[in-house]
Amino acid sequence: MADEVVLLDRWPSPYCMRVRIALALKGVICEIKDEDLSNKSTLLLQMNPVHKKVPVLIHNGKPICESLIIVEYIDQVWNEKPPLLPSDPYQRAHAKFWADFSDKMVCLYSMSLLTSKREELEVATKEFKENLKLLEEQLGDKHYFGGEELGFLDVALLPIITGFKTREIYGKFKIEDEFSKLFAWANRCLQKESVSKSIPDQEKMYGLIVEMRKKFGVE
Repeated sequence: MADEVVLLDRWPSPYCMRVRIALALKGVICEIKDEDLSNKSTLLLQMNPVHKKVPVLIHNGKPICESLIIVEYIDQVWNEKPPLLPSDPYQRAHAKFWADFSDKMVCLYSMSLLTSKREELEVATKEFKENLKLLEEQLGDKHYFGGEELGFLDVALLPIITGFKTREIYGKFKIEDEFSKLFAWANRCLQKESVSKSIPDQEKMYGLIVEMRKKFGVE
């Protein structure tokens, strides 16, 4: 009997993007249900009664919540394809540490883009750039954070690519000029169909941010 896999999703969510990428990398056939978070479905409320948010992966009727937990679950269950997490305990812990770091980084700067006045964005941009520098040091000369292939940390970080254009416009800097290794990493990742088809393009994300800032009255 085939697995029944459903993803409760929201296309702009960086956390949902991670799950879509992991599913695509593992070749998992999945039904994706886009949620209206202003009018949450009964299914979402049933499957994630604690946080009531996406993503939620429902595997044979059983829900798994929180994006990094879901990605690890996908890696363990669909283990026919190359693993996302390394087998070495230290390297595994290292990848999880930086994935947790990226979690806080994505959340912090995404919210600042939506709610901050332009002058406040300067402070957020400074911190964001400091974080990018730390990540670039971790990448070093490797093709991917996972080495020669995409790994757990790559999946955790990939959603930041969709916001590069927005961050450049509001932060008044060029990622290609200041973080050339990360820029090259992003381009390598986007050449993979499992990535490019799992995340929205930068123009679409920029348009959404502009619309939301106007809605919040900060534009």
